[in-house]
Amino acid sequence: MEEKRRPGDDSTKWESQLRVQEEEIMLLKSALCDVLQRICILENRLPLTHPSCEKQDTSPIKVLNVADVKTSPEINRDSLLPTIPPCACHVSRNSVGTQTICHLEQTGSSGSIESIDTGEGPGIFENESLNWVPTDGIPDSEGPQESSPSPASDEGGAHARRVQILQEKKKDLLRRNSSSDKLIKDGKDRVKKLEKKSASSSNLLLGSSGSRRSNYNLEGTSVKVFLRGRPITMYIPSNMQNQDDHKPELPTEKLQLEWVYGCRGRDSRCTLRMLQSGEVIYFTACVIVICDVTHGTQRHFLRHTDCVRCLAVHPDGVRVASGQTAGVEKDGKPVVYIWDSSTLQTLHQIGLGFFERGVGCLTFSAADSGSFLCVVDDCNEHVLSIWDTARGNKIAETKTTNEPVLCVAFNPLESSYIVTVGKSHVHFWNWSGASLTKKQGIFGKYKKPRYVQCLLFDQTGDVLTGDSEGQILTWGKSAADTRTLGRGAKDTYQIVRHTRAHEGSVSTLTALHGGNVLSTGGKDRRLVLWSQSLIQIKEFELSEHFGAVRSVTEAPGGELLFGTTKNALLMGTLELGFNPVIQGHTDELWGLAAHPTQNVFLTCGHDKQLCIWNGTEHTLSWGCVLEDPGLCADFHPNGREVCVGLSTGRWQVLDMLSHCTLFVRSDGNEQLSVVRYSPDGAYLAVGSHDNVIYIYSTGQKDHKLGCSREGSLEEKDSTQEEGDSPRGESDSSTSEKVQRYTRYGKCVGHSSFITHLDWSRDGKYIMSNSGDYEILYWDIAGGCKLIRNRSESRDREWATYTCVLGYHVFGVWPEGSDGTDINALARSSGMTMISVADDFCKVHLFRYPCNKPKAPSHVYSGHGSHVTNVRFTCDDTHLISLGGKDASIFQWRVVRGGSLSRSHLLSASSMEASS
Repeated sequence: MEEKRRPGDDSTKWESQLRVQEEEIMLLKSALCDVLQRICILENRLPLTHPSCEKQDTSPIKVLNVADVKTSPEINRDSLLPTIPPCACHVSRNSVGTQTICHLEQTGSSGSIESIDTGEGPGIFENESLNWVPTDGIPDSEGPQESSPSPASDEGGAHARRVQILQEKKKDLLRRNSSSDKLIKDGKDRVKKLEKKSASSSNLLLGSSGSRRSNYNLEGTSVKVFLRGRPITMYIPSNMQNQDDHKPELPTEKLQLEWVYGCRGRDSRCTLRMLQSGEVIYFTACVIVICDVTHGTQRHFLRHTDCVRCLAVHPDGVRVASGQTAGVEKDGKPVVYIWDSSTLQTLHQIGLGFFERGVGCLTFSAADSGSFLCVVDDCNEHVLSIWDTARGNKIAETKTTNEPVLCVAFNPLESSYIVTVGKSHVHFWNWSGASLTKKQGIFGKYKKPRYVQCLLFDQTGDVLTGDSEGQILTWGKSAADTRTLGRGAKDTYQIVRHTRAHEGSVSTLTALHGGNVLSTGGKDRRLVLWSQSLIQIKEFELSEHFGAVRSVTEAPGGELLFGTTKNALLMGTLELGFNPVIQGHTDELWGLAAHPTQNVFLTCGHDKQLCIWNGTEHTLSWGCVLEDPGLCADFHPNGREVCVGLSTGRWQVLDMLSHCTLFVRSDGNEQLSVVRYSPDGAYLAVGSHDNVIYIYSTGQKDHKLGCSREGSLEEKDSTQEEGDSPRGESDSSTSEKVQRYTRYGKCVGHSSFITHLDWSRDGKYIMSNSGDYEILYWDIAGGCKLIRNRSESRDREWATYTCVLGYHVFGVWPEGSDGTDINALARSSGMTMISVADDFCKVHLFRYPCNKPKAPSHVYSGHGSHVTNVRFTCDDTHLISLGGKDASIFQWRVVRGGSLSRSHLLSASSMEASS
């Protein structure tokens, strides 16, 4: 039998555990005391040792949150004072951005707090940071309080007596210090400052966990924003001290999409169609554009939540079906919209939850006046489905092939007959009710092409296909050969005619009015007109500047419209040639600059194209090809020159009138992220990924600002040695311009790459942001020196505001941001609006200043990729936004105090953030 447990066993066990825990607590407190002592030694705040330290190993420490003391007036301050040995004086640490300030506290006989502030102001230790461990988890050892039954009660009393002795020794130690009297006097005058900074320290500890949340900490003189656990301190301007009670509001202005530059032809087919109204319809990014070429106007369908991949026009010429790809957001699922092009109203939304990955191609039936819509998605099996256009319900579906399907078409004479083409295949489908049966085209003796890229039904009902081998193949239905294959043999589809059409691939086949056929080539860029019997009539070769043709449609007047691989839209005839109607970039865009006095802006990107756009006429004024991808740009205040920064560290200045290059220079081998002229045009600031801001004198103003110019003369000579000669006209005026740009100095101090910078209105200071969320200020007039005391710049006025971090704009950051979600920011010239480009394909419009957390904004969709840049035009009448991978340029019109037309449903304003 088991022995019965004695009643005393449990109590003995618990007492033993309690003693062990108490010993661990004392050990933790001793360790904390040692840490505080070492910090004091490192900061040179106290003598290295004290006689009491040799005899005293541990002491009870009470960890305070001074914010709690400040917010609880009924609590007796004396009862909350920490008791710490002299060697580890009570150190209150306050981390402000990247700076660290320490304060020493002492407890006098009367119980009042005396603090010693040894900092040199807010700007000391600008680039210094120390890891400070939160002490919330360390148990407190209270001062005088009611005793509780505990085996260690006698030991606690002994500690209290030792603490009293240590306090007296601490007082004597300070008195023996020759400067202690002055320090104590200064400390008494800074009690309130100590409480405020201690509260800031406690908030810093709570916010520095490294989480992805953004935390806002409002103080009397500064604001802290936490990004990825890192505190960013921004000082409140003097004239904004009483704005805590003001609620954030939406701006009174709104945006309306006015013009879209470019069309998607680089990687998409079926991009161009003609409506009954005479307008041409095409797409780019998430926008479907309806363009009146004659009057030069655009309308936009903006219901899609991700990039549009294909579209088809109903036989009535009014209704349109458009399909999108899958996106990263919850609402970015593959779907097809059937909508009215005259009213932009959605008639049906089909396939939500059915299509996978995206919608590859679609087409309306023609024999029954467009009663059915055939769709092929981009899943592994490329499912073909047929939908009722009147009701929006699915009728039939089947798996096609694991290979890509590039095009689908109904027989114009019989809706039960469908053809699909794609990688190495031509499939003929017979549709009956809910079933679809497939027959594969047989190439026979002809070489099987890698891709069959397009198809067309001619007037006789035969199928024409164009492939990657440059062939036009005519397909026909052959009767079964019962002699060879037996009685069970079935009809087959075989090639009945072979026509060699192009060098390279055949990209499109189009049936024109009158029965002729137009084919376009990829590699040879030729347009060939064929008769009904495929006899060549005439041809035309497009310029290499526009690329190859991706899509063709015929205008009512007989003119032809082409969408090209260079994302351009051309219009003309084979006899007279073709002129661009719409032009655009072909790769990711980053560089954007607005002209200082005209409605003109510049764009550049990874396609090495630099383009100057006329925002009034919506045309390309001129452009050139850069040696390397362009990432940033800025106009000189005189409007006659423009500077472009490249991905290789080179930057060049171009003349707006002669279009020639005035100056070329390299600063390091890292990419340049920002170039910015000073308001008076005297300086050029170049921000690089090597963490340095290079300052150049433009020579266009006599700026005698009282600083050394030795560096300028040295850099002028070094420029001559490097051989950076201009590539332009060699006349004397150009030569003078070349000699103007000389190195003035460098701003060195950032610990990460430069992201944004702005000049002050007087052109003497710069505010800059970096990749690790630093905000630094520079005295350019004083020799490109770092301003240590950042609070001195809180009242400075800035000529532009493009920095994404700053007191006037910190409210634009969304909750949970990781610090990289905002790519660009721009303030309007009238200082009433802020526009923000984010990583979630959105353009935001905030009220300026935006100095409240979770500020509301008008949110605008349309871009199919991260928005890389935004800028207001000189008169604030328009906003320009750039897309990343979608290579699109949007021109938004600023609407002031009026409601938008219902046909321009452009934005969904965000709800005001809950307090």
